[in-house]
Amino acid sequence: MAIAHAAPGQIVDVQPLGTQLCEARNVALFKTDALEVMRLVMPAGKTMPSHWVKGEVTIHCLEGELDLMAGGHIRRMKAGQLVWLEGGMDHALAAVQDSSLLLTIVLRK
Repeated sequence: MAIAHAAPGQIVDVQPLGTQLCEARNVALFKTDALEVMRLVMPAGKTMPSHWVKGEVTIHCLEGELDLMAGGHIRRMKAGQLVWLEGGMDHALAAVQDSSLLLTIVLRK
């Protein structure tokens, strides 16, 4: 079954999930030929192993706390903070608390 993505011009709610965070799942909000935006949910202790993508990436911590490993550094991200990474940069995530984040990837062929 295909995932329903947001239509052009459609408003998408990305507010913190609060008490619904425990039941929430990752969701792809939209994807075009050039851009993909997802909401990721990471329970405390969950990790995303080191990886890289060709295009630039933004990670916006919507709620909770997570550690970002990138460029040889570990940085703690808290709710409301955003970071962008250059394409090709290895990065990994580890949720310190139950967290949700908005992930944007510029798609490069």
